Amino acid sequence: MSQPMIPRDRAPFSAIVDRPPLELPGDARIIVWSIVNLEVWDISRAMARQVLPAPTGQLMLPDVPNWSWHEYGMRVGVWRFFDLFERLDVRPTLSVNARVCLDYERVAAQARDAGWEPMGHAYEQMPIHKIEDQKGMIQKSMDTLETFWGKRPIGWLGPGLTETFETPELLAEAGVKYIGDWVYDDEPTVISTAKGPLVTLPYSIELNDIPMMLVQHHEAEHFYRRCADAFDRLYAEGASRPRIMAIAIHPYISGQPFRIDYLERVYAHINRHPGVLHWNGAEIYDWYNAAAKVHP
Repeated sequence: MSQPMIPRDRAPFSAIVDRPPLELPGDARIIVWSIVNLEVWDISRAMARQVLPAPTGQLMLPDVPNWSWHEYGMRVGVWRFFDLFERLDVRPTLSVNARVCLDYERVAAQARDAGWEPMGHAYEQMPIHKIEDQKGMIQKSMDTLETFWGKRPIGWLGPGLTETFETPELLAEAGVKYIGDWVYDDEPTVISTAKGPLVTLPYSIELNDIPMMLVQHHEAEHFYRRCADAFDRLYAEGASRPRIMAIAIHPYISGQPFRIDYLERVYAHINRHPGVLHWNGAEIYDWYNAAAKVHP
């Protein structure tokens, strides 16, 4: 793009109190959007994150211990997620590197067969800014997921929520309808692109196990407390206007045996309340689009 739009140009400021309140079906007052993130960490590159710092701070490749830590999530941790969501009868959104369909076909097939909604998450885990052919990567990712799932995804989340100035145009051009990178609201909004509008859904970097437990180093119990506190406030506010609460988890973090119980407690707390809808991203988008008529 010769003159790329900056975020403010795409999304003029809008105070939530100035908008007409949305309406949910029945007596519902809150949508809980559960997002499981599955990634591919290429052993030939530096790992996306580290749980064990390199000796004397000198990063060496291959980084076997941190690669193995992530691998635990795919071999063991994610199966705890499958068990939890099956018991809850919840079908979450799967934010998934498309290469998972090749490197971890067994895991991807389990999610597909369980009815989880695929959301594009690049081809493999690396910042969008480091990809030379971003347009080609987006198309390859969407095409791979479409082939594996039998339908084209409509959602996208950048790795680490990364975008360049031209990313929204490339996503809209590839058929994406909603994105999760713009974590600035409790409701869906619309951003402009030269290829048509995109809906933003309120993904979370606060109710997210990466910043909470890997960056801020909170104990696992804090994840339960923060999610429960957030739900209680949003549920109360939902009496006058519906809210959306996103919960973002990774199997190598929340799928650990000493953390999974606290995640289970989160959903037990939520499900003690009436008027809760467990919707995936596509369901949230369809509901909002029917009201706002963003896309024909």
